[in-house]
Amino acid sequence: MSKSVINSDKAPAAIGTYSQAIKAGNTVYLSGQIPLNPKTMELVEGFEAQTVQVFENLKSVIEAAGGSFNDVVKLNIFLTDLSHFATVNEVMGRYFQQPYPARAAIGVAALPKGAQVEMDGILVID
Repeated sequence: MSKSVINSDKAPAAIGTYSQAIKAGNTVYLSGQIPLNPKTMELVEGFEAQTVQVFENLKSVIEAAGGSFNDVVKLNIFLTDLSHFATVNEVMGRYFQQPYPARAAIGVAALPKGAQVEMDGILVID
């Protein structure tokens, strides 16, 4: 099985030793996205805005892989404050429709660059 790197200039450049995504067969593994504005590489302000930015960053990488949010089968959400869980659900509803992907929401002590939210995922493209 071959693997290929997926890259989008509409999403933030990797800030470490990783690729935005890797495609292996028809499965795409999305690296974690934090709420960086891809043009400025600065965090956006406010939790809801950060959540929207993360989904927009993921969308850019998903589209570069030839997919859409309908192809996401697993989503992991990392939050520095689990009290924002309802906001994440509301924003997620703007991007996904049923059947929703499998999902985990995990409380963490800290995220890169002081972000409040990070997400990664897996999609399968037919």
